[in-house]
Amino acid sequence: MMLQGQASTTDLRPCKNGQYRTLMAILGGALALLILTTIPLSFPLLNYSLLLLKTSLESPAAAASAAFRPQIFTSGNLSILSALPCDLAIGDWIPNPNPNAALPYTNDTCWAIHDHLNCLKYGRPDAGFLRWRWRPEGCELPAFNPAQFLELMRHKAFAFVGDNIARNQVQSLICLLSKLEYPIDVSPSRDEHFKKWKYMSYNFTLAFLWTTHLVKSKESTTGGVFNLYLDEFDEAWTSQIAGFDYLMISSGQWFLHPMYYYENSQVIGCHDCFLNNVTELGIYHGYRKAFRTAFKAILSSESYKGITYLRTFSPAHFENGLWNEGGNCLRTEPFRSKDSALEGMNLELYMTQMEEFRRAEREGRKNGFKLRLLDTTQAMWLRPDGHPSKYGHWPKGNGSLYNDCVHWCLPGPIDIWSDFLLHMLKMEGIRSAQERVQYAHQTELNQR
Repeated sequence: MMLQGQASTTDLRPCKNGQYRTLMAILGGALALLILTTIPLSFPLLNYSLLLLKTSLESPAAAASAAFRPQIFTSGNLSILSALPCDLAIGDWIPNPNPNAALPYTNDTCWAIHDHLNCLKYGRPDAGFLRWRWRPEGCELPAFNPAQFLELMRHKAFAFVGDNIARNQVQSLICLLSKLEYPIDVSPSRDEHFKKWKYMSYNFTLAFLWTTHLVKSKESTTGGVFNLYLDEFDEAWTSQIAGFDYLMISSGQWFLHPMYYYENSQVIGCHDCFLNNVTELGIYHGYRKAFRTAFKAILSSESYKGITYLRTFSPAHFENGLWNEGGNCLRTEPFRSKDSALEGMNLELYMTQMEEFRRAEREGRKNGFKLRLLDTTQAMWLRPDGHPSKYGHWPKGNGSLYNDCVHWCLPGPIDIWSDFLLHMLKMEGIRSAQERVQYAHQTELNQR
């Protein structure tokens, strides 16, 4: 969804003087470049997902009109031309054209990296996995700009809700912002599952709220088996979202554990429990119901009226065995999109999320709630080289430690999630304006 492509389409009037035409083209391009570089700091723009737009608009004609007809939206004295469609979620990893460029941070310069993600510290021999960048199909994605992000977050509060991977994402963001400022820890307790930081120069609050399954859950005393209460909110996080301007929710790998499903305080089935008297409902049933309940908690909240992002499923890359059977992730380069497609369980979990997101988006729109999709699944599926593997710890003598093909090295491919997020934040203004136009148009049609 890049605006840059618009600059080159300026139609100059016929002119006998070729030099004059050339000069005007240069001046026009320079003016467009000036506008496009100043807009991000002066106007919050839109995340424009073509996939979701096509599926969420009810009229094919309206979809075609909204997706392919440029529209002008005005804020004060600033007119903004909406971008042509660009789906950030689809693309390929390409070698960084400047492979010797300094990294935005390292394991030496950022204190926020937890040891099990600190791949360079623990001896990962190759650094090539750091020299790739994501190129969406049909556009360019600008690198993360910490100054732009913090300016957009001035006087705001952003909470990331989720599990280990959500915490992985928060640590990545803190490290990317560290070029400008480190936050002050203002957490209400020493509980590492619920953290809050303050960027004092920007009055920006960043928070992490822990939840394994998004809904109320309890681990059995024997460990590794969970009771999921699919119709009950996880109040550990839902009780804390009041006053936040943004939420990012996510969940995934914890659903691979054996689980008993409860509704109305009664067992209704399970996943991998292998009991004759309990119905095997499978992983997707619990995954769907958990997201439905999480969205219900957000949409029914009286104290939270912010913008909610769903960050899509983050796939693991175990090869030659499961995590507890010697599986590993030893690749040193990304997959190419033409050579490797999302399939099987990863695809089903992703599609389940998408279906529940679209359902919640339709419901939320009725009451003015804004839901957005941070679709990172395809990009991360193509990065089997980005996990710690055995480089999240020192070797353990004769003992055995599991290889980590779930979390992401820092620095590493997960840093691209902040590129996605900043782009979406900058595009939010146009997205909101387009939604108002679509809603007004649909209302008019319904009244005829």
